[in-house]
Amino acid sequence: MQFADPRNDVAFKKIFGDEQHKEILISFLNAILDFKGDKKIAHVDLVNSTQVPKIEEMKLTILDIKAKNEAGEEFIIEMQKRDLYDFTKRSLYYTSKAYVEQLDVSQDYNRLKKVYFIGILNFNMLDNEAYISRHLILNKDTLSHDLQDFEFTFIELNKFTKGLDELDTVLDKWMFFLKNATTLDFIPKQYEEIPEFNEAFLIATRYKWNKEDMRVYDWVAMKERDEENALRKARDTALAKGMAEGLAEGLAEGREEGLAEGREEGLAEGEKLAKLTIARNLLDILDDQTIALKTGLTPTDVQKLRN
Repeated sequence: MQFADPRNDVAFKKIFGDEQHKEILISFLNAILDFKGDKKIAHVDLVNSTQVPKIEEMKLTILDIKAKNEAGEEFIIEMQKRDLYDFTKRSLYYTSKAYVEQLDVSQDYNRLKKVYFIGILNFNMLDNEAYISRHLILNKDTLSHDLQDFEFTFIELNKFTKGLDELDTVLDKWMFFLKNATTLDFIPKQYEEIPEFNEAFLIATRYKWNKEDMRVYDWVAMKERDEENALRKARDTALAKGMAEGLAEGLAEGREEGLAEGREEGLAEGEKLAKLTIARNLLDILDDQTIALKTGLTPTDVQKLRN
């Protein structure tokens, strides 16, 4: 038995965005947000319940999960496999956009409902040691939570290190599933008695997928590898160039700081080249605005690449 990687956009969408198995998403949200008692989610409606797209249609599709609970609160869940920079700003943008779009022009502000953003990251973004962190808007002096309509949760999978025998909670089990499902050959005993996990593993079983789903899954995985290789090459090339130029300048001017300056310049140039390389690979898949959001480039930069 071989399981798909839940961190792949297509697999993530199939597992957590299935209208027929919404209990998986409910369990996932309750575990991540630590909802218990009256706060516990009993029902969700998927806002974008589209099926996995064909490759030629991917330019028009955003592969994340959006849902509403019975109280009308919204949940945005995004799986981000690579560090494309400015993810915190994108999180703010997505959340505020979802908040504003709740109202028509003539409606009152009291109709606005809370928006939760959940970012699942396959890289380290924050300085904290914990793999999961929740971010609220608090009063600076009293720490009171007066502005309650925005809440952000970030999960950094690289910081989750528990093994199978250490999984104590439902949250632990979901984190292990996300990070390690593709390495397993069977459903572990730790998951066998929990229906939501059995369903998740069954959906992730690759031999049950049709040819079209597998084709798109493999295509997304290939694009991710290509982008990672392009990013690594751009960084290495720019870093080497910057260090060489900095060393030459430092020797010429007799300044010891030349090498350090060259290294900093090289890193900055490497990041810029990496963004451009990733954007170039996305031109046939996404529109200019989405590419700009995903890479941190300006729409003008993306337009220049396209031209």
